Amino acid sequence: MEIQLLFFGIATDLVGKNTMLYKIEENSTIIELKKSLISNFSGLKNINEFAIAVNEEYADDDLIITHRDVVAIIPPVSGG
Repeated sequence: MEIQLLFFGIATDLVGKNTMLYKIEENSTIIELKKSLISNFSGLKNINEFAIAVNEEYADDDLIITHRDVVAIIPPVSGG
């Protein structure tokens, strides 16, 4: 199935774009998506430190992704 990925902050630099359509297996979870992204984009090796949102709501690793979901990859933000 196909989902839309949105990348923010440093994640955009690590994958070279801020959005893409991405194919994953039916009934994949967030943790399976993370593993796939690490496999395809080595720069995302620290993705477990990033927040993941699905359809504008933060998601846990066990959430099942459905067809046409929009998944945002949000790196940690620091400031002062």
